[in-house]
Amino acid sequence: MLLDGINSPSDIKGLNISELNQLAEEVRTVMMQKMSVCGGHFGPNFGFVEASIALHYTFESPKDKFLFDVSHQCYIHKILTGRREAFVNPEKYYSINGFTNPDESEHDFFKVGHSATSISLACGMAKARDLRGTKENVVAIIGDGALSGGEAYEGLNYAAELGSNLIVVVNDNSMAIAENHGGLYPHLKTLRESYGQASNNIFKALGFDYYYVDEGNDIKSLLAVFARVKDTAHPTVVHIKTVKGKGYEIAEDAAENWHWRPPFFIETGEMRNYHMGTVGYDEVTRDYFLQKMKEDPSFAVLVAAVPGSVRFYKEERTRAGKQFCDVGIAEEHAITMAAGMSKNGGKPVFVTDCTFFQRTYDQISHDLCLNNAPATLLVRNASVWGLKDVTHLGFFDIPMMSNIPNLVYLAPTNLEEYMAMLKWSVDQTERTVAIRLPKAPITHAEYEVIEDYGNLNKAVLCKSGEKVAIIAVGDFFSLGEKVVEKLKKEQNIQATLINPRYITGLDTEMLESLKKSHSVVVTLEDGSLDGGYGQKVASYYGSSAMKVLNVGLKKEFIDRYDANEVLKQNGITPDNIVKDIQFTLKSGFNLLQFIKFGLVGLSNTVVAYAVYAVSIYLGVSYIVANLFGFIVSVYNAYFWSNKYVFPPRGGNKRNKWATLLKTYAAYSVTGVFLNSGLLYLFIDSWRINSYLAQAICLFITVPLNFILNKFWSFKEFE
Repeated sequence: MLLDGINSPSDIKGLNISELNQLAEEVRTVMMQKMSVCGGHFGPNFGFVEASIALHYTFESPKDKFLFDVSHQCYIHKILTGRREAFVNPEKYYSINGFTNPDESEHDFFKVGHSATSISLACGMAKARDLRGTKENVVAIIGDGALSGGEAYEGLNYAAELGSNLIVVVNDNSMAIAENHGGLYPHLKTLRESYGQASNNIFKALGFDYYYVDEGNDIKSLLAVFARVKDTAHPTVVHIKTVKGKGYEIAEDAAENWHWRPPFFIETGEMRNYHMGTVGYDEVTRDYFLQKMKEDPSFAVLVAAVPGSVRFYKEERTRAGKQFCDVGIAEEHAITMAAGMSKNGGKPVFVTDCTFFQRTYDQISHDLCLNNAPATLLVRNASVWGLKDVTHLGFFDIPMMSNIPNLVYLAPTNLEEYMAMLKWSVDQTERTVAIRLPKAPITHAEYEVIEDYGNLNKAVLCKSGEKVAIIAVGDFFSLGEKVVEKLKKEQNIQATLINPRYITGLDTEMLESLKKSHSVVVTLEDGSLDGGYGQKVASYYGSSAMKVLNVGLKKEFIDRYDANEVLKQNGITPDNIVKDIQFTLKSGFNLLQFIKFGLVGLSNTVVAYAVYAVSIYLGVSYIVANLFGFIVSVYNAYFWSNKYVFPPRGGNKRNKWATLLKTYAAYSVTGVFLNSGLLYLFIDSWRINSYLAQAICLFITVPLNFILNKFWSFKEFE
């Protein structure tokens, strides 16, 4: 195959048109093989093969900069820039992700997975280039409905003002994920039908030079235009007409279903491991929406170019008619539109994935909550079990949304509770309500579910106990049940279990009542701990004697992770949580722990003396003997403290060498020589019995070691 010899873009520059076309077919073949096994963004990549090859043939990457919008169409770019093995070698299929990633290659400049950013990024890179006085080309590649995003317009509006090289490739396949929405797209259709000759041209009106390529899947046509616009000294749009899913007839005929495709059988296109009839919260939500639309003409559902997220496919969209609004990739607009609808008698619900709500913070705060606009926000995939690409993480929503004034954020734990919350939210007229759509499989309520959630922040006492109270948010409620069961079975502790329901506020009456018979409160949340629900509980108890254990996720970006592994690394397993509870209950002065500290300190001294004595006996110098004693005693302290004093719990990992030194410092005041050695010499100088001197030495140093460890390095082992 020609592809075997392609290790960088320079390797394709000597190929002729026939060979470039052959390369395109080979690229499609390897992408087909990989995506049939792994899944991926099929339609966008199959439609952009020829354009990717032509871009790399014409320009000089990475000197010339390619900025991919969303970057889900970058597979070919990756193949041509040294990452071919991740597409041809099954053992390396998962060695790269599906979006541009500068950690992988110098040909990628940003980690990107959200829409409408490419032109603004290109403006920034072009501006920096002009300031530095260099001459490279900056190319933004945008398509698949991304031009419906507001930031794309902002970038286009500014680009002409640069007055220098900036090339925008508009990949026009007439589609977003589903059909395109908005007034721009009939205009693009007019441009296509006039072969770019229509007098009304938005790009020209914004100050761009404009070129149209009707055969956007023809390498020869693309090469001619790209050569013409290369090194131009002013902003230029190259509008290319492509076919989404090009080269695989099944995908071309069903473009919406093949935007992103799970693993499939190449012969038929049918999905592997597809289970018919599986019903989850998305399907239940869809059925409620359709029924509510029949009953209430003021009710409407808004989505931002992801209708499949609530299972509204073509048939459902047709049934819903004007009560279903796809606003394009314009989440900010959707939120403000919902505010307007709610203030004029409408009952809007906006649904999208948790990761995309990040784009709407100002609109939620300023347009909805400041005005107490009664709209409903459904937050999907808000979970460690949600979307797993680093660009689409779904566990930062609680810190973001729970701190917006006037917003009520609800976390249902079962189907009946979810439906009650949704129905209440849609019909109430007092406030903005967000609901964290459960990600776990459907479960059913084992307690009475109320219908009115207007009496804010009232939690549900699901199981009454003592000593330990578990407050489990949303999808982590089932984890709370397991912890309660395990505490009863292993520790004979009947713990209290609470479903808080509200993430945005605390049931202070219930929290206050826990002080009477509980000493530890444990919060469980499926999200980032920093700024989250648990910290609100900890803050409430701050000045009291109540101990609070917050369990949740570390604030970090992680990519293509295994959810179970992440939970283990964060100590979020029933076994580990029970151990942490047990440890928290026993924290404070503990005679056994005191003895353990003392024994480690004593063993440190004995080991150091022994190594020192042997070294001196062997004729080693005083300094070297002391050094040997120091090294051995450091590891001795580390070993025994990890094994018996504070063994690592759960999946928590430590820096071994930092822990070594810190442990030693905790157990050996300022070093083994000053610990017992010099203290002994000082006491011995009083000319008292040597055995008494040793006893006094140990009597002082062992408690001192304990005190230092307790107040200095204690946190190292939590």
